[in-house]
Amino acid sequence: MAVSVSGNEDRILLTAVYDNLGKGASGAAIQNMNLVLGIDETCGLVI
Repeated sequence: MAVSVSGNEDRILLTAVYDNLGKGASGAAIQNMNLVLGIDETCGLVI
């Protein structure tokens, strides 16, 4: 998870980004692509 805090004297902005590529069809697609390319099947996945 990446958290960012910014702002000025009037406002504060808090942003959080969560990467969930390891779940569901998107994770399976990346895993299959890795297998086709001949690289480690977990490359690019958050485990």
